[in-house]
Amino acid sequence: MRHINIPVFIPHLGCPNNCVFCNQRTISGVKSFDPSDTRRIIDDALSTVSADDEVEIAFFGGSFTGIDFDLMTELLQIAYSYIERGAVKSVRCSTRPDYIDENIIKTLKRYGVSTVELGLQSIDPEVLRLSKRNHTATDAVRACKLIVDSGITLVGQMMIGLPGSTIESEIETTRFIIDSGAVGARIYPTVVFRDTELCDMAAGGDYTPLSLEDAVTRSAATLRLFRASGVKVIRIGLCSSENLLSEETYFAGPNHPSLGELVENKLYFDDIYDKAKYLNLKKEDILLVKVARGTLSKAIGQKRKNKTLLTDTLGVRDVVFREDCVTHYIDVSVLDK
Repeated sequence: MRHINIPVFIPHLGCPNNCVFCNQRTISGVKSFDPSDTRRIIDDALSTVSADDEVEIAFFGGSFTGIDFDLMTELLQIAYSYIERGAVKSVRCSTRPDYIDENIIKTLKRYGVSTVELGLQSIDPEVLRLSKRNHTATDAVRACKLIVDSGITLVGQMMIGLPGSTIESEIETTRFIIDSGAVGARIYPTVVFRDTELCDMAAGGDYTPLSLEDAVTRSAATLRLFRASGVKVIRIGLCSSENLLSEETYFAGPNHPSLGELVENKLYFDDIYDKAKYLNLKKEDILLVKVARGTLSKAIGQKRKNKTLLTDTLGVRDVVFREDCVTHYIDVSVLDK
């Protein structure tokens, strides 16, 4: 059974301010939203799914629970009508911590919302201030508790490389999301788009965008923690699209179309290296790396980067990768001559 999200983008509706990094019209590709289009959007998407698919309507793009209450209720009623007739299973939405309260939670549950994706971004007060989030860490704590206590599934969205952020503060945010009871997470390394305050800051030298290498390293550290705790990472990086790579919209930062794959490659490199460094390897040795089925490309790395880097770093003659039906994750040894 496939899980299908039907996205209904509401760019900037409900947002009380523009965070320094935000241009939802660029990110979503949607410049405006007409509520009367909602049924058409859902019906068009439903025409492409099969009866066996598990379908969910997702209100993304803005702060859904911050829009006019009557409009939010109208959109939820439309979505709920598809649940009532069995066309979709549930509804999810994305919002900010300061737009969650008991009345909002009650309304969301009434109309079949099963998941709330909360834009936490950072738990560090200084990062929140510099990013002009205009909410506090206390707001995040309260919102997460309300969501989890209600029985709604919590997904935490965090960002890497915001102004003032460090890998230590990002680890703190990761642990906060885990400890708050989230079952899922999204990791977004900060990309600088034009027509944002962050673009002005970067152009003026007040903000230095992350390099791709730093974004991969820092995202890998958070991904490792999430996985160790059982929190599923839904996505790393923005969805790839032409408008995100266009010079008219993109200014700087780690906007790589395969960022998630690069982060996976980094984890494999680190874990293989950590195991191999205890083997007392010699320059004439060939390192044999066995990996679980279906993971060979992740282990070897994009453009065989891990193979090359391991060979050079470990100082061996070669590194050979093999899929193995017995290996659960990684097993390393010296290949018999």
